[in-house]
Amino acid sequence: MREPVPNGDSLDLARQVLETEAQAILGLIPQLGPTFSAALDLLQHCKGRVIVTGMGKSGIIARKLAATLSSTGTAATFLHPAEALHGDLGIVQEGDVVIALSSSGETEELVRLLEAIRRIGARLISMTGNPRSTLGQASDVTLNCHVAEEACPLNLAPTASTTATLALGDALAMALSTRKGFKPENFADLHPGGRLGRRLMRVEALMQTGDAVPRVAEATTMPDVIHEMSSKRLGMTCVTDGAGKLAGIVTDGDLRRHMLTRPNLLTSRAVDVMTRNPVTIGRQALAAQAIHIMEERKITALVVVTDGAIEGVVHLHDLWRTEMI
Repeated sequence: MREPVPNGDSLDLARQVLETEAQAILGLIPQLGPTFSAALDLLQHCKGRVIVTGMGKSGIIARKLAATLSSTGTAATFLHPAEALHGDLGIVQEGDVVIALSSSGETEELVRLLEAIRRIGARLISMTGNPRSTLGQASDVTLNCHVAEEACPLNLAPTASTTATLALGDALAMALSTRKGFKPENFADLHPGGRLGRRLMRVEALMQTGDAVPRVAEATTMPDVIHEMSSKRLGMTCVTDGAGKLAGIVTDGDLRRHMLTRPNLLTSRAVDVMTRNPVTIGRQALAAQAIHIMEERKITALVVVTDGAIEGVVHLHDLWRTEMI
């Protein structure tokens, strides 16, 4: 048991709270093993939905776990155990997996649900600080969330225990999403709103298309190339071959470089100054990927292609306009 912090020493108390909660999380790591894997197996092969339940502070953590699972590819919902006892238990069906959170493992409302969950045919995973409790012993898989002490100076208010349960729930959700092969594009489909959603937009939603895309033929002379670049205001133009597919690009940088080596630049053709095999991107790629490529290659535009056919151009300005960077 730690020594109490003198009254009024708020900073020391705050530091002690953080240290206690950090130790509670770190203490879970050695416990990860076959039991954790068994919980992942149940969730991965769940034929129905995942139902997460808990009372009080554990209920708040349960809501968060359900939301995290849902946002990472596993259909999950929160069930209030008290409401379940008065009709909402109908949400639980055979083939579902119930995750029940209780520090003591003896929460009355949860214990009263056990027989009904078994009768329905759902599987049960418990997250509890007392694996030998009624809840722990009745579960198919019991994850031990025991902490040595709460961060509360009185060792009463749920603090370290709820933090540990939250962290273990996150570990479960992340490991499960990896097992299921959850990818950034899947995440994008589930997060269309806000700044995160904008970064996860697909390139096809941002790119310039149709007449807005600057393009010239390989034989186009430089005055017409410059006119096309100036009128479309993207600082570049695509160069197409005889089949209309992408042969290269001409950028403002190309023009500046060739001005130093070609005294008669204006008599040149697009094919003479273009950059061959330019960096391209697919229309289904994420905006975040486009940003990464532009930053890494120090360029301001990417041609969007499919099998060599030009579908559009995504420019750094398009990303600025949507506040992605």
